[in-house]
Amino acid sequence: MTLAARRVALVTGGGRGIGRAIALALAREGCDVAVGGRTRAPLEETAAAARHLGARALPVVLDVGGPASIAGAVAETVATLGPVDVLVNNAGVAESAPLAKTGLELWERHMSVNARGPYLLTRAVLPGMLERRWGRVINVASLAGLVGSPYVTAYTASKHALVGFTRALAMEVGGKGVTVNAICPGYVATDLVWNAARNIEAKTGTSFEEAVEALAKLNPGGRLLEPAEVAAVAARLLHADATNGETLVLDGTPTP
Repeated sequence: MTLAARRVALVTGGGRGIGRAIALALAREGCDVAVGGRTRAPLEETAAAARHLGARALPVVLDVGGPASIAGAVAETVATLGPVDVLVNNAGVAESAPLAKTGLELWERHMSVNARGPYLLTRAVLPGMLERRWGRVINVASLAGLVGSPYVTAYTASKHALVGFTRALAMEVGGKGVTVNAICPGYVATDLVWNAARNIEAKTGTSFEEAVEALAKLNPGGRLLEPAEVAAVAARLLHADATNGETLVLDGTPTP
């Protein structure tokens, strides 16, 4: 199913992994796509793939930790593609450390990227959505936004903040044509997992393959999710007028 009228989507962290998969899924659904991220080369590659699917696509260099960068990226998107109808807050950072080694810089980096960035981006595009009485804000949170785990206090707190932001804003915009939802995946086969596995390998002597397997087993379904599975949920939310304020859990468990 495609949208009756072309919408403009801005996807952060869109150069690779989950963000790339979502950007391409939205292009297939009839959206024009601004692909945001810090490194231009993968953004260009994702944008080219989206154009191949028939979408207009714009690579936008964007640091979600920087308010000026956010303002510039939104302005560039609007000037080139049009007002943002679909915002996917996907960019994120995930680092592990016991609390005693979780310094203020690490803590604030997680809050800046995982919570403050989505707040600033949403605040920038929401007025236009409300004026047009149609919009989708899709926050890529995590199972860590719903439960606790050891050694990831900063990450867990930031994702809990994103889930709380989702729920509160959904109540604020309910009935106004805009929906706000969070997708909460477990471990996904992306660079974040590969980097985590390398850290485990370096610190414990466990092999990389064994570390990946251990991370996969932390998902209730016992396997890593694929980026395309997360993207499929984002695509469905385009058409889900009645879904608002939800935390959509993806944990690798087979769907009945």
